[in-house]
Amino acid sequence: MRLGINLGYWGAGMDADNLAVAQEADRLGYDVCWAAEAYGSDAPTVLAWVAAQTERIDVGSAILQIPARQPAMTAMTAATLDSLTKGRFRLGLGVSGPQVSEGWYGVKFDKPLARTREYVEIVRKAMTRERLSYEGEHWTLPLPDGPGKPLKLTVHPEREHIPLYIAAIGPKNLEQTGEIADGALLIFPAAEHLEATALTHIRAGREKAGLTMDGFDVCPTVPLALGDDVTALADMFRPYTALYVGGMGSRKQNFYNQLAQRMGYEKEAVEIQDKYLSGDKQGAAAAIPHSLIDSTTLLGPVARIADGMRAYAEAGVTTLTLAPAGFTLDERIAALRAGTEAMELAGLA
Repeated sequence: MRLGINLGYWGAGMDADNLAVAQEADRLGYDVCWAAEAYGSDAPTVLAWVAAQTERIDVGSAILQIPARQPAMTAMTAATLDSLTKGRFRLGLGVSGPQVSEGWYGVKFDKPLARTREYVEIVRKAMTRERLSYEGEHWTLPLPDGPGKPLKLTVHPEREHIPLYIAAIGPKNLEQTGEIADGALLIFPAAEHLEATALTHIRAGREKAGLTMDGFDVCPTVPLALGDDVTALADMFRPYTALYVGGMGSRKQNFYNQLAQRMGYEKEAVEIQDKYLSGDKQGAAAAIPHSLIDSTTLLGPVARIADGMRAYAEAGVTTLTLAPAGFTLDERIAALRAGTEAMELAGLA
């Protein structure tokens, strides 16, 4: 199992700290550094900034939002970043959610699986540097009866096949991800539930494509906090968990809430969402079971973190992406270093 880090969103007042965290991860031998985007900072700019000031660590988008860009533009971005970084770029894609897709980008959130499949096909075809033509339900290139003509990518990426990941939560999306992608970006992963909530669906997609799990990167993001008081550390993540389980998407289309229910928290997930959507964010945070937070994070001293890492590796995780938490840069760096120490203690390094 390899280690990565996730810097989250840029522009929250910790930009210099985030860069320092990325540079320390590079020095420690972490495998990949991911950056996110929603409706603030964009991932490619951040990744270019980080890549220019690191030496070895890969940089990856977690995620580039599909409704934000035409697929050919994403191919251009991927090729450019791969060229500039000398082959250190990983392309993570996702459909985002209905509120962002329709509210921010003005793109209808419909048929997300079909849109993702077509998007990936176009990106992959463009990356071969063949002349690009495509006929699908959502994209037709070139447009018919117009002046457009099939064009080919002029940039030469370092690699023709850039590793492509998809952020997936639901069973159908996970299955399609196994079929068409090189890796899956997961969130709120509990090691004891990983087979039922994710891997069984990914494996079905791999089998549909005539593939095995060999070479497929199972890549969950897991918050990490170092300390002796596990309860206090878990409480740090109550607002974060409440936001996702309670407030992401609409009442009917909250994929994180549905995931919590599939992990056995049916009643609790409903209560958290009811309170969050009614404006009681503190009540929503208080309603989160400690076990839900503890099973989807790495908390405590190094030995306890090592036990958690071992459980993730045994469950089938191939790249464990850490989000090192702390109120100061020193605390985040300490958590990052604890990650490598825990890997060694767990016998995974």
